[in-house]
Amino acid sequence: MSGSGEGRQKQSLGRNAPLLGAALLLLAGWFGWSAVQQWRQQASGDTLAQVRDEAVQGVQQAASGQLQQLQQHLKGDRVQQSLQAGDAAGAAQALRESWSGVEQVDVLTAGLADAYADAATFGYARLALLESVLADGKPGLRVVRDGGGNRLGLAAPVQLGSLGPAVVYVRQPLLRLTSPLDQLRTPSSGFLSLRQGAHDIVAQGNTSLSDSAEAMARPIKGTPLRLTASAPNIDPGPLGLGALPSAIVALLLAFIAVLLVVGRGRLPKSLPLPARRAAGAEADHGPTLRESLQMAAPAMPAVDADDAGAGTPPAVPPPPVDLPAGIFRAYDIRGVVGTELNARNAALIGQAIGTVALEQGLREVVVGRDGRLSGPELSASLAEGLRRAGCSVIDIGLAPTPLVYFAAYHLRTGTCVAVTGSHNPPEYNGFKVVIGGETLSGDAITDLYQRISEGRLAQAAAPGDYQQREVAADYIQRIADDVQLDRPLKVVADAGNGVAGAFAPQLLEAIGAEVIPLYCDVDGTFPNHHPDPSEPANLEDLVQTVKRFGADLGVAFDGDGDRLGVVTGEGKIIYADRLLMLFAADVLMRNPGAMVIYDVKCTGKLSDHVLRNGGSPLMWKTGHSLMKAKMRETDAELAGEMSGHFFFKERWFGFDDGLYAAARLLEILAQREETPHEVLEELPDMVSTPELKVPVASGTPHALVAMLVAAAQSEDNPYAGGRLSTIDGLRVDYPDGWGLVRASNTTPVLVLRFEGNDTAALERIQALFRSQLQGLLGDTPLGF
Repeated sequence: MSGSGEGRQKQSLGRNAPLLGAALLLLAGWFGWSAVQQWRQQASGDTLAQVRDEAVQGVQQAASGQLQQLQQHLKGDRVQQSLQAGDAAGAAQALRESWSGVEQVDVLTAGLADAYADAATFGYARLALLESVLADGKPGLRVVRDGGGNRLGLAAPVQLGSLGPAVVYVRQPLLRLTSPLDQLRTPSSGFLSLRQGAHDIVAQGNTSLSDSAEAMARPIKGTPLRLTASAPNIDPGPLGLGALPSAIVALLLAFIAVLLVVGRGRLPKSLPLPARRAAGAEADHGPTLRESLQMAAPAMPAVDADDAGAGTPPAVPPPPVDLPAGIFRAYDIRGVVGTELNARNAALIGQAIGTVALEQGLREVVVGRDGRLSGPELSASLAEGLRRAGCSVIDIGLAPTPLVYFAAYHLRTGTCVAVTGSHNPPEYNGFKVVIGGETLSGDAITDLYQRISEGRLAQAAAPGDYQQREVAADYIQRIADDVQLDRPLKVVADAGNGVAGAFAPQLLEAIGAEVIPLYCDVDGTFPNHHPDPSEPANLEDLVQTVKRFGADLGVAFDGDGDRLGVVTGEGKIIYADRLLMLFAADVLMRNPGAMVIYDVKCTGKLSDHVLRNGGSPLMWKTGHSLMKAKMRETDAELAGEMSGHFFFKERWFGFDDGLYAAARLLEILAQREETPHEVLEELPDMVSTPELKVPVASGTPHALVAMLVAAAQSEDNPYAGGRLSTIDGLRVDYPDGWGLVRASNTTPVLVLRFEGNDTAALERIQALFRSQLQGLLGDTPLGF
C-alpha cells in the first residue's frame, strides 16, 4: 500500500510538473523584476547624488565669483574717490557703470534709516542681508525678493567718508547664481533644488519629494544657501527582500522550475532538500515554495496589526543597537544628528513608541517636525517605525511643537510625536512624545530605550496607514475665535528662524495685531541668532527692532515655538516669572481660588502675588513634562516656568504653547489704557540674576546637589534663617531674597539663580552659595 501510494504521488507530480514549473517561473519573474527595479532605483539615487555634488560645486563657484567681482569693483578708482568724499550716489553710479549687467546699486549708511522707514516695501530679505554684512564685517550674498521677483543680492561693508560705516547693495539677475544648474540633468524620478531657508529658489524633477529633500542637503559654503535632493525610496521586494536576495530567490525558483519541467517532477538526490524526511524516505520530494524561500531569506516573526495591542507584543530578535542611552533624557529624546541620532535609530524609536501606544489601545499617532535640516529624514523614519509596529500615522508636516499637541486633541488621537531639537544648536534633533494625553518623561522615556535594546518591539503583519493632514488653519482659527484684541497693538515677532516663524505672524494678525516679522523665514541653520529667548543676548536684535519701529511690544519664540520671551517698547526684557504674575491675575479674575503652579527658578514675589489675587500658589520641579503632570494631578488652571514655558488650561488644553501665550498676553495688554511698558512695569520686581550655568563633569550634577542638600539639612546648616526647599535641587528663601542651585536634567551643568530685595541682600545670598560651591568645585569658575 505504501509503495502504491508513493507511486501515485510520483505520477501526480509528473503530471502537474509543467503547471508547477510555470507557476515557479512566474514567481521567479516577479522576484527578478523586483531585483532589477531596485537596482534601477539605486542607480537613479546614485546619479542624483552625483548631480547634486556637481550643482554644489557650480553654485559655489558662481557665488564666490560674484563676491570676488564685487570686491574688485569696489577697489576701482572712481568708486573709492566717491566713497572717500562721502558721495553715496556717486559711488553707486561709478560701481554700476564699471560692472556690466548690474541691475541696481545702492549705498546706505549703517543705520539703514531709509530701509527701515518702510521695511515691508524695502524687503525683509534685503534688510537681513545688509544687517548680516554689517554685523560680520565682510561681503555676503543671499537670494532676495527685489525688482518684482527673486534676484541675487550682494552686499559689502564700506566707509562712506565722514558719514562713517555704510553698506553697498548690488542687485544682480538670479541667473548669475543659478546658471550652473541649467547645465545639469536631474533624473526625472528624483528632486533637486537650490534652497534658502524653507524656500526653493530653483527646483528640478519630481516636486512631490521636496519635503524629504533635506536628507541629502549640502551647504553652499559662505552663503545661507544649500542644495537639497531627494530620490524615491527603494521599494523592497517580495517579503521585504533587497535586490540581491530577490535575484538569488529568482534564480533558485527558475532552477527548480526547469528541473520540474525537464525531469517531469524528478529531482536529483544531490539537491539539498529541506523537506526531505529525516527517516530514510524513498521518494525524492523537492522543496516547497515556502521552504525554498526560507533557504534564501528566513522570514521575520510578525504579529497581526489587530493583535499588536493585546498583551505583551511578541519579541523580535534584538537588532544590533548603536543607540546611545544618553539621548533618552528626563523630558524628551535629544541628540546630535549623525553621531547619536540617525534615520535607523529614529525608526527604532518610532517602533518603540508605537509598541507602547498599542499596548494602551491607541492606534493613531500625529507626527510633526520643526524646521531643522534633519527633520524631514528623521520624521519619515519615525513614521516608518510607527507603521512597522502597526500604528496609523497622521503627518502634519512642518509645525511648531504646540501645533503637534493641538493636532492630537483636534484629531482625537491623544498621541503625538514632535520631531524637534527645541532650542539646541542646529546639529541636534530629537522627539517630544505624548501617549494618551500624557507627555513621556523619566522612567517612561528610559523604557523606550530598554524596549529597543531588548528587542521588545511590536512587528505588525502589514504596516499601518499613512496620511498627511493640514491643521494649521484650524489651530489659528481656534485661537482667533477666542482671542481678539480690544485695540490694535504693533508687535515685532522674532522667531530666530525657527518653525514658529511660519505661523506666528499669521496668528497674531488674526487676533488683531499689527505684526513686524523678524527672522521669521524658517532656516534650520539659525543664521541670525540662537532661537532661545531665555538668554538675554538672543533678544538684542529684537530690542533694537522694537525701538526702531516704535512697536508696543516684542515677542520671541524658541526653535519649536513652545516658549515665549518678551521685551517692552522701551527695550526692557520681561522675564517669564513676571509674565506669569500677569497671566495669573487675569485667570484668577474668572477662576477665584484656582491653583497656579510655578517652577523653583521663579521669583519669590510670585507666591504673594497669586495669593493677593485670590489664587493657590504651588512651587514645583522644573521641566515641561513634569509641570503638565502636576497640572493634571492638581487640576491647576495655569502653570509657568522661568524658561518661558506657559501652560493654560483655562480656555486652552493645558500644554505649553508660546504662540498661544503671546496671544493671551496681547489680549491682556490691549484691555488696558496704559502702554504695555507701563502695565508690565507695575508688576512686582526684585534685583535678580538670570539663570547662571556652571559646567561640571558629566554624571556629577545630581551628586553635587545631593551633597549641598545634605549639608543644608545637617546640624551645621550654613543657610541658617532660611526656609529650605528640596523638591528640585536646593532653594533657600529668606525674608529679603532667595537662592537656588539645581542639577540640569539635560546637560552636565549646575543651574543657579538669585534674587534679593536690594543689591546688598542679593550679594549676601550669593556669598553663602558661593562658599559652599567652592568647597566642592575648587577653582571652577562660578560666574557670580
